[in-house]
Amino acid sequence: MVKPIRKALKKVGLKPGSVVYVGEHRTEDVKIDVVDYTEREHKEKRVERIEDCFPFKESPTASWINISGIHNADIVERIGSHFGIHPLVLEDIVNTGHRPKMDEAGDYICVVLKMLYKSSGDGELKAEQVSILFGKNWVITFQETGEDVFDVVRQRIKRAVPRVRFMSSDYLAYSLVDAVVDNYFVVLEDLGERIETLEDSLAENSGPASLGTIRELKRELIFMRKAVWPLREVIGGLERTESDLVQEATGPYLRDLYEHTIQVIDTVETFRDMVSGLLDLYHTGVSNRMNEIMKVLTIIATIFIPLGFLAGVYGMNFDTSTSPFNMPELAYRYGYLLFWSLAVLIGGGLFMFFRHKKWL
Repeated sequence: MVKPIRKALKKVGLKPGSVVYVGEHRTEDVKIDVVDYTEREHKEKRVERIEDCFPFKESPTASWINISGIHNADIVERIGSHFGIHPLVLEDIVNTGHRPKMDEAGDYICVVLKMLYKSSGDGELKAEQVSILFGKNWVITFQETGEDVFDVVRQRIKRAVPRVRFMSSDYLAYSLVDAVVDNYFVVLEDLGERIETLEDSLAENSGPASLGTIRELKRELIFMRKAVWPLREVIGGLERTESDLVQEATGPYLRDLYEHTIQVIDTVETFRDMVSGLLDLYHTGVSNRMNEIMKVLTIIATIFIPLGFLAGVYGMNFDTSTSPFNMPELAYRYGYLLFWSLAVLIGGGLFMFFRHKKWL
């Protein structure tokens, strides 16, 4: 389940540019993976110290540095200092509640976005912030955890020979953003199936559990809307930028990515309307069920109204010796059977009348 981001109060009052982690408490070790490659060669390794990544800034090869664990703000600050990243950008990287955006500097571009994926363990929907920075020959990605949707990019780099397209850092950055957006479709497909299943369930039974599912779907769609709407501006900014870091050859890919983002936004809006319709369907089902209950209770009460009248009348105290009109039926030999015969006749007649009217 996607959980709302909780802000950390310890950041309040600090000067701008203070690199302080804001997000869920984490204790796992930070993992630093490096993919270094040329047109013909490819190397992947995990480094123990952040200083081992420093030489890749001036390396003639193409390098992708992936840091899993921004809760260690010291590591983020050290690598940012070496690569010349502005403190305000580093501040946004460690703030997991930040809105998706793009920052453009002279020798690098930073893209902050939200990544949604299904957990490899329990299949639960996860959300985390990903920051992608790229310069002339390097790309650095910052993640909250070690799980991501970038395996497809890693495999493409590994299999592609020659790696001419991936030698361009802007194309690698595009590929990473594209992997995130493509996974939105996977998440939306799962949401669509859940919505269809819930719709069929509501047609049969509108129980309290259905209301909880509807609220969860609305919460996930609201989160997706917040993640995707700003991303449209981010990709549009990359497409329109005049920075030398974004080559003209990457433009068509960015335009295609922009169209995918618009498609995701349209799907999210459609699903939001469908979930709102499900909420109306739930309330309609509850109202109809209540009406059915009230109808049955009303019919039962209607049947017992004449019976209660008869019982009330014959429950009064009468003295037939005073007058022959003083409830003479009390002196009848079969008066008790006559009363029950009349009661059954009235009750059965009303029941058959309601059945004939299809009220039962």
